[in-house]
Amino acid sequence: MTEPDLNPAGLPDKLPDEAWPADEPPSDDTNDGAGNDTGADPGDARLWLVPTPVGNLGDITLRALAVLRGADAVACEDTRRTGALLTHLGIRKPLVRLDAHTMNRAPQVLERHPRLAYVSDAGTPGISDPGAELVQAALAADVPVEVLPGATALIPALVLSGLPAGRFTFEGFLPRSGRERRERLAAVAAREETSVLYESPHRLHATLQDLAAACGETRPASVTRELSKRFEETARGTLAELAAHFAAGVRGEIVLVLGGRDRAEAAPQTDFAALARTLAEAGHSVRDIREALQRQGLRKNDAYTLALQITGSASD
Repeated sequence: MTEPDLNPAGLPDKLPDEAWPADEPPSDDTNDGAGNDTGADPGDARLWLVPTPVGNLGDITLRALAVLRGADAVACEDTRRTGALLTHLGIRKPLVRLDAHTMNRAPQVLERHPRLAYVSDAGTPGISDPGAELVQAALAADVPVEVLPGATALIPALVLSGLPAGRFTFEGFLPRSGRERRERLAAVAAREETSVLYESPHRLHATLQDLAAACGETRPASVTRELSKRFEETARGTLAELAAHFAAGVRGEIVLVLGGRDRAEAAPQTDFAALARTLAEAGHSVRDIREALQRQGLRKNDAYTLALQITGSASD
């Protein structure tokens, strides 16, 4: 097996590809093994959300190790990834798959494993992953919940950006397309505090272009990728500069940090006529167009008048 890459501190950045099993284990409790308990006593029934490293495996905490060793089982999004991590840490536990497709069985899993630890693929569970649904299921079943502090991508990327961090809004992933995406882009553009977004590598360039169109090309921003790994990068500049920088594509996990709108800067103006025309050409009714215009800030009577005008001209 190839040795993991080492960072300057001598800690492995990530598991090598050869560490991943060739076949994913079944999605239920088939990976039973010795508990490897080191004296940690998590107590009675409880759900722990355990942060795992976003890159550098040295970022696991001592408390996380104790909880993982003392839990009855470890629930996770991907049993292959989590199995490789636990193997690296010297921990053998039953693994239970709980992802967006299997979260409906959370009550049964909580009943079968009273002391359950949950990890996401990386970072703190419950942020842009199904962990939030598991917390709701535990609370509904009167199972106490503990969230361990630990690794997350958004805070380091926010601080690395150099942008104001006293107040910020975490956006997570933007909607991929359609009206909902346009509305979220408009909301981000109008916000005065810093915004933090997650994005996939293959959609980064398009999102930077959309943000430049919504916020203006000179809005300051930063893009951090491969956080805590050997090839970590933070690029800072305007949205136009960043879009050009990443035009050829990029790899790795992405956190995009966007500066807020300057108070002296005029709020982005919506081209109501263009929006109404786009909706009319897509076959939307007068009522749908009116409501969309109202959501963008146009008064009801003006929105209705414009919707009538545009639909009338579109039908000519």
